[in-house]
Amino acid sequence: MPRPKQRTPALRDHVLRVAVATLANDGVAGFTTRKVAQDAATSPPAVYELFGDKAGLVREIFFEGFRLLRRRFDPIAETADTRADLVRVIEALRAFIRENPVLSELMFSRPFADFDPGPSGLEAGRAVRLFVVGRVRRCIDAGVLAGDETDIAHVLVSLTQGLAATEMAGWLGTSKASVARRWDVAIRAVLDGLRTAR
Repeated sequence: MPRPKQRTPALRDHVLRVAVATLANDGVAGFTTRKVAQDAATSPPAVYELFGDKAGLVREIFFEGFRLLRRRFDPIAETADTRADLVRVIEALRAFIRENPVLSELMFSRPFADFDPGPSGLEAGRAVRLFVVGRVRRCIDAGVLAGDETDIAHVLVSLTQGLAATEMAGWLGTSKASVARRWDVAIRAVLDGLRTAR
């Protein structure tokens, strides 16, 4: 009688969830395949069999990050106020980055020297990109913004990443009120400027 297969899809999903948590807890410097296997109560060979090598595991975490971010957008309903809807998307991205700083670093900054997502990286973020671009497009159609929707989406995502990094480093203010005020100033300034873009 053949032995039951050990490297199942369920084990793969479990190891991936554990790997995301290990990266969050131990950071880039402490992230190893052996540590993931230990935390997942499995063996390093099992991890290698499932993901190929460490770069393959990191690649899957990268993809999972974008899946998690896209799901963060699901509760954001469309309303008649397209600008407010877009601001809620920015706020959701800000919250995701604050709650998942190491995962966000992997997604947006490429901290692992041996990991280059290449063309697959563009595909990983496609659902996120389409969602953000779609909300920008609604603002353009409503006359709230003017310009190219893809350019504007890139600017807003980059602005959010930068502000979130500055906030987490403690450079955006010493109180919740000052941090909130500076976020508001930045977002309003950009959106107001893009309203009259040519």
